[in-house]
Amino acid sequence: MKTDERLLSLDFFRGLTMFLLIAEFAHIFPYLVVPEFEGNLIYGLGQQLHHCEWEGLHFWDLIQPFFMFIVGVAMPLSFAKRSAKGDSRSSIISHVLKRSALLLLLGWALYCIDPGKIVFRFQNVLAQLSVTYLLAFLVMKKPVWFQISFSIALLILTEALYRFFSVGGFDQPFVAGHNFGAWVNLQISGETGAGNWAMFNAIPTTAHTIWGVLAGQLLMSSRSGKQKLLRLIAFGLAALVLGYALSPLTPIIKRISTSTFVLVSGGWTLLVLAFSYWLIDILKYRKMVLFFSVVGMNPLFIYLFAHVGGAALIRKVIYPFSQGLFSWTSSWTADFITGLLTLSVLWFICYWLYKRRIFFRI
Repeated sequence: MKTDERLLSLDFFRGLTMFLLIAEFAHIFPYLVVPEFEGNLIYGLGQQLHHCEWEGLHFWDLIQPFFMFIVGVAMPLSFAKRSAKGDSRSSIISHVLKRSALLLLLGWALYCIDPGKIVFRFQNVLAQLSVTYLLAFLVMKKPVWFQISFSIALLILTEALYRFFSVGGFDQPFVAGHNFGAWVNLQISGETGAGNWAMFNAIPTTAHTIWGVLAGQLLMSSRSGKQKLLRLIAFGLAALVLGYALSPLTPIIKRISTSTFVLVSGGWTLLVLAFSYWLIDILKYRKMVLFFSVVGMNPLFIYLFAHVGGAALIRKVIYPFSQGLFSWTSSWTADFITGLLTLSVLWFICYWLYKRRIFFRI
């Protein structure tokens, strides 16, 4: 693969992930789990589009691993382009440090909006990515065996800390609010964490970004498309088998990113990339690439825009019109259509930016 050649499967994967994220901000998914649908297919789908309360794995638990992995895949491609343009190693390092710091700042700032005061938390994807991105960069020039070993070492470290840490009431490794992750939250922010999301997750989920880097390096290699595909599938299946095999010993819990969660979610992520690569870059089926890619081209902008109230404002403007036109059917239909229209406007904003070649990057 040439350094100036776009990896369309990555554009599709990133765009699909961001499209699902803005669909959440458009407030569509809650209408799939209303009591009227309980026990049917729609309700089951709706459950998959919400996080597990604690132990287990829903599809929605894969979205953050998708994003962190995708960033990893893009790293070797991006840095290869920078090097080809003449950027020095020192300028690339400077860029990485600045980007990591900005991601942390933006991720932290999002938590200060709702309470209207300064709080320090970094459980969201931007803040966590600031850590995983930097650590993945530090090892991406190392041999493959070193990168894999380093990622596994982070999982072993996480496992050991959760299992053997014992201070006060934080001595139950896989019990919500009583584990090492909750203790770290308490030391940093003074609270154990709303929803039991652990700030320490940035360490084990660094594996997702490192595995993304390895996938990106594989896709840039001179191997045939079939060889690349088979390797992605093999590593994805290996991670799945290992993660599920260990789950009776270490439960799969996203909120504290247990080692089994990282393995299983990493396995599914590799398989989704493999499927995207097979469909788009091998079979050349590209009908849906543009639709999703326009969202994936501006991931930072649309995430921040939707997060800070852009989606809520659009929904507020649309609401009286959708209610006036569709409330005669049912309140559920009118509310669901409001969500779909909100999502459509968010998509058209991305499309407008794409057509004018406006891309927000750090």
